[in-house]
Amino acid sequence: MDFYTLPTERHRNMDCFSYCFVAYFKEERRGCLMARIDAAYNYLLSTYGKATGSRYDSHKKSELRSLYNNIIKTNKESPLYKITQTGDVKEFAIDIKANAHRMQNVIASLNADGNDISSMLRKKVAVSSDESTVSVHYVGDDNDTDQSGFDMEVISLAKPQVNEGNYLKRNDYDFEEGAFSFDLDMPTNSYEFQFNVKLGDNNFDVQNKIARLINQSDIGLLAEVRLDNHGQSALRIESKQTGLAADEDAIFSIHSGTSWNEINKLGIAHVTSPASNSIFRLNGQEHSSLSNTFTINRSFEVTMHDSAEATGSPVHIGFMANTAAISNGIRDMLSSYNGLVDVGQKYASLHGSSKLLNEVSSIGGYFTDSFAEMGIIKDDRGHFQLNSEQLTTAINGEDARKHFNTLNQFKDNLSHEANRIAIDPMRYINKVIVEYKNPGKTFVAPYAPSAYAGMLIDQAL
Repeated sequence: MDFYTLPTERHRNMDCFSYCFVAYFKEERRGCLMARIDAAYNYLLSTYGKATGSRYDSHKKSELRSLYNNIIKTNKESPLYKITQTGDVKEFAIDIKANAHRMQNVIASLNADGNDISSMLRKKVAVSSDESTVSVHYVGDDNDTDQSGFDMEVISLAKPQVNEGNYLKRNDYDFEEGAFSFDLDMPTNSYEFQFNVKLGDNNFDVQNKIARLINQSDIGLLAEVRLDNHGQSALRIESKQTGLAADEDAIFSIHSGTSWNEINKLGIAHVTSPASNSIFRLNGQEHSSLSNTFTINRSFEVTMHDSAEATGSPVHIGFMANTAAISNGIRDMLSSYNGLVDVGQKYASLHGSSKLLNEVSSIGGYFTDSFAEMGIIKDDRGHFQLNSEQLTTAINGEDARKHFNTLNQFKDNLSHEANRIAIDPMRYINKVIVEYKNPGKTFVAPYAPSAYAGMLIDQAL
């Protein structure tokens, strides 16, 4: 059985408005423009910034062009207004945007093989007998009949390299005032890091300076200052990469250069935990990989999370029943609907504005009776709950085509609503109209393509 290492890149789940805003802000800071970031931006990052992206966050140029044109059209036709400068109003706008984006991705996954949900009956969905040990995603061809399941036993996980320095008394002054440097070598590049020690800088200050320097360089290393039980501090440097190629001795190495005394005091040149490859068995045959995430037979993307020592038995990787794949997809779609209902209810109770709630609930209300025939029941909170067994019976029965038509119609209505919300989430919040534009003589404001993105800046200087 062949296996191939798959490099994976994690992205924050930020919409293009927010992403472009961040990129713009970072770039303009280098020039004369300075902006004060509002608390709304912090809420965006803290609440949704750690979410991982999906393949549905990637778009063609034509899709991005269409999105841009829709934003411009909305801006052109929208009156000038002010939003209430309160945190919960701005957080509401972010919640709307984030939940609409989630709904778009869920619907995109249902449309991956065509606009008809019934096409998922042909879709192969990989499943692991123990997701906490090995998770799996099928990335192969759904028409490939040669693929079958296999057993996987995790012997050891791939690990990063760690250099943990000496623990120093954090409030002592072991470093003299002056300019210092050290060299950091990686397999493909070499870097020189320079840092200054000012009068009054204690050990903790110096360690934090170097940690920030390494993190800001964005070269694939994570640095932090750790404290022990005695209040002493040490600089810890860890590689984002795991594993070592056959011709590599280390992921990174640190050399003191002319600042031997300072680097020796810090102790960061010493490798405390070397990088190592993952080791695992596929159907009893041992293999290794640089990473804990890789593909098998170019069809199964697996991620190992724990070793077999904790489980005591191999993990079986196989395929989910077709109807189960549909149930999972429908459950995700209903969950995204319920999320928007929750956001609408929360804002309606706080500010008395029920526009979003009414729009979303009206979609669900239209399908309530039809859904009940499939085991999709609306509860007292306005949420749809799915009975998987009843759904399976319905889509395999005589009225299967009718039920699929209902599900497709619901999906299409949600898609239309999610796209509208994502383009202009500000239409649902309370605001004060300042000026209406002259009908027939509207124009595009070139520096305000998105009121949502502009909301993230409190003021520009």
